Amino acid sequence: MTKAKFSPFDVADHIKTADDAAHYLDAVLADGDASEIAEALGVVARSQGMATIAEESGLSRETLYRTLSDAGNPRLATLIGVLRAMGLRLSVAAA
Repeated sequence: MTKAKFSPFDVADHIKTADDAAHYLDAVLADGDASEIAEALGVVARSQGMATIAEESGLSRETLYRTLSDAGNPRLATLIGVLRAMGLRLSVAAA
């Protein structure tokens, strides 16, 4: 019997389009956990290229990694800038 080979699962590998990113972020936002939201933004940034998002948002890569980690707490201006760099925007819907 051969041993099964597994590789680590990374959500970023499965986010290919802006719609994919929007659906993923919408699902995470529905839970409302701030650390999960910051981390999910980091996942989307990695899927699009962290250096690209850093450059387009005007942040350094190091700042972006730190801000979009599970321990991060991005300011609203940073959040909007990062979303804009990702080709996304923030919207609100009734709960």
